[in-house]
Amino acid sequence: MTPRRKRAAWIIGALIALSLVTFFVVNAFRQNLVFFYSPTQIIAGEAPKNSAFRVGGMVAENSLARAADGVTMQFIITDTAQNIPVQYRGILPDLFKEGKGVVAQGRWENGTFIASEVLAKHDENYMPPEAQEAVNQAHITAANNKAHAASQASQHNKEQQ
Repeated sequence: MTPRRKRAAWIIGALIALSLVTFFVVNAFRQNLVFFYSPTQIIAGEAPKNSAFRVGGMVAENSLARAADGVTMQFIITDTAQNIPVQYRGILPDLFKEGKGVVAQGRWENGTFIASEVLAKHDENYMPPEAQEAVNQAHITAANNKAHAASQASQHNKEQQ
């Protein structure tokens, strides 16, 4: 084998090895990539049906319930516009409380979010940025809807006079 062919074989071998490494890294990244959705987006059908994702918001007041087995917990996550029922089997974080921010990772199955992991906020002033944005957007939408309804009612009252 000539030196030129040896060099070409090394280059081709290195390119094949690099391609394989790139394929495995991208494949692992794609499998571990988890997107965040708000309860409003889930109800609207924007969340994936057959893969894991995260949902975040506030734990609704008086929604926490323990199942008879003592390990399964059920609660509701809200972004103030929509509510998502969540089921989690395991020990909840110490900072998990009703009325506080939470992010849960899992799957949407038959109208219930089955969580495999639950993360609670870590101090009094923190909420995950995605959850805070979802709550803020829900507040803006609710305020716009309320203002629109008020203007409609005002216009209706003027027409009746």
